Amino acid sequence: MKLRLSGIKPESVVDGPGIRFVLYVQGCSRRCPGCHNPGTHDPAGGVEADLGLVLGWIREARPALDGVTFSGGEPFEQAEALAELARGVRRLGLDIVIYSGYTFEELLEKSEEDPHVRGLLEAGSLLVDGSYIQEERDLALPYRGSRNQRLINISESLKRGVAVEKRLEACA
Repeated sequence: MKLRLSGIKPESVVDGPGIRFVLYVQGCSRRCPGCHNPGTHDPAGGVEADLGLVLGWIREARPALDGVTFSGGEPFEQAEALAELARGVRRLGLDIVIYSGYTFEELLEKSEEDPHVRGLLEAGSLLVDGSYIQEERDLALPYRGSRNQRLINISESLKRGVAVEKRLEACA
């Protein structure tokens, strides 16, 4: 199976807790004004990569990592491929942070039509949800760019059927 990528960052400390391997997926129909990654919007851009190859990159970097982050673009526009990759990442003992312009509630609704959306959610640990809104920009927030975006504990949220936020202190 293939994944369309805009790029990777083998080590990041700003895209989730700890040291993270970040995959920037290609394609986003949301196109939020002021998006941090506008080059990821075109679904035909970027490059195709085989999931086995991508998992190999992560495995190679594994000793230095705390987890993997799926950013974008919009990860849930490639839910099937990312759900499969996420299962491999979890077998490596790494957690997964997912950035999405969709809210948790919207993703739950989408998962009723697309089981891969549910599969990707189930593989994740933390969801940074909600569209970026320029007027809500706040650079002091950990791991997100605007005040409307939430940090969602995915497993607790799926158990309860409602978004359960994870509270973190603002950066100094």
